[in-house]
Amino acid sequence: MKLEDAVSILSTQEETRLIEFFNKKIEAKVMAKMIRKLNFIVALGIMREDETLQLEIENVEDGYFWLNELAEVLDPYFESDTI
Repeated sequence: MKLEDAVSILSTQEETRLIEFFNKKIEAKVMAKMIRKLNFIVALGIMREDETLQLEIENVEDGYFWLNELAEVLDPYFESDTI
């Protein structure tokens, strides 16, 4: 999915579900850390030429990008002065 294809706002219902998710299920910083770990594992699989991941390279690239974007929203890392 390209940025121009993304919807620019969340519905009230979607916003409420996200708030409830992060208030009741998992902390945003923990989720961001899990996203980054998953992206690292997927990236290693691609670099090591995992056959299944190679077949889905375009989907992996899109997912990797958007999960990193979400991780930055949940817990900014690359915008931080403490890198």
